[in-house]
Amino acid sequence: MKHIKKNSLNKNKYLSYYLNGFAKGCEYCVRGEKLVLFINGKCKTNCWYCSLSEERKKQGQSFANERKIKRIKDLLDEVKESNATSAGITGGDPLLSLDKTLKYCKYLKEKFGKKFHIHIYLSTKFVNENNLMRLSKYIDEVRFHPLFLINKKEEENDLKKIQFGKKIFGKENVGIELPMIPEKKKEILEFIKKCEKQISFVNLNEFELSETNFNFVTKNYNLSQNGYVISKSAEAGIWIIKNFIKEKIKIHLCTAELKNKTQFVKRLQRHEILPYGKKTDEGTVIYLSTNQRINGKGTFYDVKKKRTILSENVAKKLLGKIKIKKTEEFPTYDRIEVEEEIL
Repeated sequence: MKHIKKNSLNKNKYLSYYLNGFAKGCEYCVRGEKLVLFINGKCKTNCWYCSLSEERKKQGQSFANERKIKRIKDLLDEVKESNATSAGITGGDPLLSLDKTLKYCKYLKEKFGKKFHIHIYLSTKFVNENNLMRLSKYIDEVRFHPLFLINKKEEENDLKKIQFGKKIFGKENVGIELPMIPEKKKEILEFIKKCEKQISFVNLNEFELSETNFNFVTKNYNLSQNGYVISKSAEAGIWIIKNFIKEKIKIHLCTAELKNKTQFVKRLQRHEILPYGKKTDEGTVIYLSTNQRINGKGTFYDVKKKRTILSENVAKKLLGKIKIKKTEEFPTYDRIEVEEEIL
């Protein structure tokens, strides 16, 4: 399953690069089947490259994709509406809300069965054998975020925590995930070699600009032509992959393109939509609607947006008689509008 040509490395159909295939959690992700379960924005590591939004950083609110979890049923509703077959647990640091993390994971397994795959992202900072044992009841795959990139002295501790992971979850279910910082490629390469016997996969994320790292990144890095990816990040990731061509470890360079053009779009395409909506190739939905309350065949009242959605036939009959809008929007819980046109 290597996607490597001699002396070259080409993008796969998901617009990323890999060696020896994907980790299990990534397989669900690239198909758009993964629900993102954000436990909290609390974190004690303060990584300068953090990509968390200002809205979520340091906050205790949990989200299932774009939906706030106010009661546990909200999690159930989001899994069903997004047609998710798996979940990725993230933060912040899920270990700072361990009881909540366990509660949600247990709930998912009880509602959707053992086959509902759950992977979790953990900073090594608060990892110990006890909390890993508790997580192992419900978690299928662990992705450690080592801290040596922000403090070289943390490397020994990182390796120790990863060994705990192998002991409790098994090598095949343990990996590391890192931002692909270009000038750190040699350090990242050496770290992978040091923990290679403890892990089965590595996920390298193309380094992106965000609202929380904006000032530091724009001052210290050049951006690629698209304006939100750090220049030479992908090239550094490819360089690392090439150093493991003869190895069995799975290494994936997860690009910004994969996230935006593959994973997100495929997730949108799987999402449930309201009656009479029409999906686009990009995963958005087009609705014909009026602010007037109309009942009858070919209509649906959208309580959340206080509008009546119309079928095409009904809209044609009413065109010119009432004000009708054509709206393109995301099918996600927040239903953000992309474009609106008065017909």
